[in-house]
Amino acid sequence: MRAIFDVPAPAKLNLFLHINGRRPDGYHLLQSVFMLIDWCDTLHFELRSDGAVSREDLSGPALPADDLCTRAARALKAATGCTDGVHIGLHKRLPAQAGLGGGSSDAATTLLALNRLWNLGLNRGQLEAIGLSLGADVPFFLRGRNAWVEGVGERITPIELPAASFLVIKPPVGLETKAIFSDEYLKRDTNLAILAGFAANPWGFGHNDLQPVAERLCPLIAEGLATLSEHGLQGRMTGSGSALFARSSNGVPAKLVHLLESANWQIRDCSNMAIHPLVGWVASDN
Repeated sequence: MRAIFDVPAPAKLNLFLHINGRRPDGYHLLQSVFMLIDWCDTLHFELRSDGAVSREDLSGPALPADDLCTRAARALKAATGCTDGVHIGLHKRLPAQAGLGGGSSDAATTLLALNRLWNLGLNRGQLEAIGLSLGADVPFFLRGRNAWVEGVGERITPIELPAASFLVIKPPVGLETKAIFSDEYLKRDTNLAILAGFAANPWGFGHNDLQPVAERLCPLIAEGLATLSEHGLQGRMTGSGSALFARSSNGVPAKLVHLLESANWQIRDCSNMAIHPLVGWVASDN
């Protein structure tokens, strides 16, 4: 095998996000449901025999040289002693600083693809250990199923969700995760929830504890939520970025699309996914 082309890296939505505490090392304890959606980056991988790791940007502005794809490839080499290299082509469709997990998903897809391209034979648990060092969301994408997530993102319980459609929108500015989690006014003491409570009301359960801080740091978030509400959609912030989502079971009003597009918002009508497209690419650690 010399190359693997057109490999997807799907986004996720946080249906809710509660912060339950903070560890002494500064990491926050959370509860959330992560849901895969069919908005994806696309990656290409070509084997290099010289051991080098290189990356090409196939769309839009150049990404940082140490993006999560490159870091994932180097971490996998370091963990296994692999002497092969790779040239990575990244077609970036998912916006940065949106809370959609794009960078983490790219890293997970890189680990899955290179495990195959380099014939490493690592199982899912071994890849997750490497992935967690890259970001708290990476293990979720490696698991490949919608999940109830706890701890710092490492405690993952697969769940089933009904098929549904969602409008995802992002303003022309992003929001840094660090800025939200370091804010002194962030609520960090939400009571623990139980999975049964979510299961009884999956599309309306809980809230996003990061949203009040995010609205203050990025007023466009509050404006976007108000606009969605005016058009009959109950919006919510996803993750720790500036993107918003709303269930769109009756379609998206054309007037809303025109209004958002005229203000330079990104708009995507998405469906949720039951499993990651690459879920069968790695053996279970069981």
